[in-house]
Formats: sequence, structure tokens, C-alpha cells
Amino acid sequence: MLRRERATGGPRRLLALALTALLGSGLLVIGGPAVGSAQAAALCGGHKVRTLSFATGRTVVYKSRGYVCAVTYPKRTGTRQYMSVSVQARGNRAVVDGGRYTHHAGPVTVHAGHRCVWVKGKVGSKSVSSGWILC
Repeated sequence: MLRRERATGGPRRLLALALTALLGSGLLVIGGPAVGSAQAAALCGGHKVRTLSFATGRTVVYKSRGYVCAVTYPKRTGTRQYMSVSVQARGNRAVVDGGRYTHHAGPVTVHAGHRCVWVKGKVGSKSVSSGWILC
């Protein structure tokens, strides 16, 4: 009986495996939100300068060293829906990202220098438009 216990691992090994699995899942729960936050922060560099809220979501605008970046987030994540974000520096064409996404549209980055920018965001049928900002 002693040999069989060593060959299969015995109750101590099963207890150790169960404890390891329990601790591992606990760490995933604790570490889960931090991973998502790091990803959100990595989408655009620089500092947040504006949040444009609307009925179905929000468009967040960042600026760093003459570059402007924007991302549109829906109020309800996880369901595939149409989203778009665009940034246009005055005198240039708009850079647009649009499609059926679950978490965000963008990021879209343009070099604006010291020029004004126009930012638009859309989730579903609702949208926001900033007008010329950051002049």
C-alpha cells in the first residue's frame, strides 16, 4: 500500500495541487483588473486632456509632444457594436478608425504640433463632436 501511495502521489500531493490551484486562481482574480488598466493606459501615450461624454460612450483625448491621440469607449463593453473615433488636425485630413468592436475604437494618433484638432467619437447611433479644441 505504501508503494502505491508514492506512485500516485497520495493525499498530500493532491492537497498540495489543490492548494496551488486555489492560490493561483486567487492571484488571477486579484491581478485581473490591474492588467486591464495597464492595457487601457498603454493605448495612448501622454496625458489626458479631455473626456467627451455622450449617451452611449465616451471619447478620451490625450496629448504628448505635439501628438494628439483619441480612443472611444462604449458604456456597455463586451457586445459587438459599431464604434468609431477620428482626429483631424487643422489643415489636414481626419484619421479615422471605425468598425464593429467590443471594447474600444482606436487609438488614433495625429501630429498636430500647435494646431487645433477636431475629435469625433461614435458608439451605435449616438456620437460626439468636439469642434476645434486644444488651440
